[in-house]
Amino acid sequence: MNVRNKASVSGTVVTKLTKGTEVTVYSEANGWSKIEENGQEGYVSSAYLTVIKPNSETIVKPKQIEEKKFVNVNLGSSLNMRNSASTNSSIILKLARGVEITVYSEANGWSKVKAYEKYGYVSSQYLSTYKPSAGSELDAVPGEQSDVNDTNENKMISKYVNVMYGSALNLRTEASTSGSIVTKLSRGTIVTVYSEENDWARVTVNGKTGYVSSQYLSLTEPYNPSTPNDVDAEKITNYYDIPLSELTDIQMAVNPQTDKKYNTYIREDALTINNSTSATVKGAGWNVRGGAGTNFWVVGTVSKGQPLQILSKVKGNDGYDWYQVSYNKSWVNASPEDVTYYLDPNNFLSTPVDSLQYLKLSLPANLNPTEVNEKILSGKGSLQGLASAFITAGKAYNVNEIYLISHALLETGNGTSQLSTGVQINGKTVYNMYGIGAYDGSALSSGAQYAYNAGWFTPEAAIIGGSKFIAQGYINAGQDTLYKMRWNPSSSASNGYASHQYATDIGWAAKQVKQIHNLYSLIDSYKLVLDVPTFKN
Repeated sequence: MNVRNKASVSGTVVTKLTKGTEVTVYSEANGWSKIEENGQEGYVSSAYLTVIKPNSETIVKPKQIEEKKFVNVNLGSSLNMRNSASTNSSIILKLARGVEITVYSEANGWSKVKAYEKYGYVSSQYLSTYKPSAGSELDAVPGEQSDVNDTNENKMISKYVNVMYGSALNLRTEASTSGSIVTKLSRGTIVTVYSEENDWARVTVNGKTGYVSSQYLSLTEPYNPSTPNDVDAEKITNYYDIPLSELTDIQMAVNPQTDKKYNTYIREDALTINNSTSATVKGAGWNVRGGAGTNFWVVGTVSKGQPLQILSKVKGNDGYDWYQVSYNKSWVNASPEDVTYYLDPNNFLSTPVDSLQYLKLSLPANLNPTEVNEKILSGKGSLQGLASAFITAGKAYNVNEIYLISHALLETGNGTSQLSTGVQINGKTVYNMYGIGAYDGSALSSGAQYAYNAGWFTPEAAIIGGSKFIAQGYINAGQDTLYKMRWNPSSSASNGYASHQYATDIGWAAKQVKQIHNLYSLIDSYKLVLDVPTFKN
């Protein structure tokens, strides 16, 4: 197996590993694992790693790590945190989808974790490096998942503030009108709801948590009767000489990813059947597909000796028996239908929130710095009062200021990270507001060193200098919408293949817009230009 210097088949091969070689895994994302073997670090395809040696000896050496992950169970379910690495041990907590935890080690399918100041063990397969979307109650589907509870408790959903047009909803410190007001939420603001009781909802919005009156929340976006006079909105279209169906085929060739759960099938000759509910993979390189036949797309792969839970058996269109099996991976290859759905702008233009994935990020939003400081950056730690720096950066490098602010709030934890509050290096204090150069495993030191080399010795310098880096990578290279960053349709139309795409998650662009929409909803004066793609036929 090839070990490469980056998580891509285009990466240089730094060494080769033979079957049965034991490696230490530091992180896993998008089908690639960062590993170390005999002092050599690199990336390998996760599909060819297993916690069981080929001779069936269990590898008991845990991965010594310390990283943040998120609970990624089906909507409406929860994950059991136990006092030991066994389903027979007692349950300490039940963790809802999207809860952030700290992982200290992983071994034999279990992770030692910390959540809510308690330590315990959870099944590793239900953790992901990316926070899953909150979804809505209409999306909630009970999961066929081991050690996961199908329950309505601790369910997180997204709702909209639905107050009268022109008024605001108070976010309070406690579930009472006597609670102090944390902030005011305008009509249409999206909030994440953690719980509802006695007509009050506990919510999070723009990094702030508090309580709001449940009667002013709705699952559907409220209609806004008019656009404020000081909002300049415009829509342009961009034609690409390629059919949507061909664009889907091009994307499918590079295995786009999703955290969606599919029904998955494997052919009978791949398995040794143990009993009616379990089987073992008896060869290497078998595909798990999205239907009972080789004409269905490959959802993922399984390894020799891997145990599988059998859910049902059907006759495929090729004459073979196919087994529906449980395939509990956090990220899998997306179906062609789902890829087409996210490629097609007609599925996202009907609501102001979803349409922001077409927001032209190479144009300034013409923000008012006083308004931004008062309504967005107030209470945001090291970012407080720095609206002018974001506006200066936006004009200097042709980047939308709201996008820069959203990026900085995310990377700095609302202005609280060490890199954003200042790190001493070589006798100077440096700042890094976008996490540039902060690599996994050494984020603080590598991010600080990058800032030192770049001369970011003030928060303003870090905002303006970091904005140049952000602009050069994608926005000023012609990929100036979230949609273009994700899909790069121009390259596909011109070259016939996918290239220079920011993410592998098919829902990446759609998932970024909630924060941007919420920031826009806080202010009254700005400019919006939507660059919407259209395709041949």
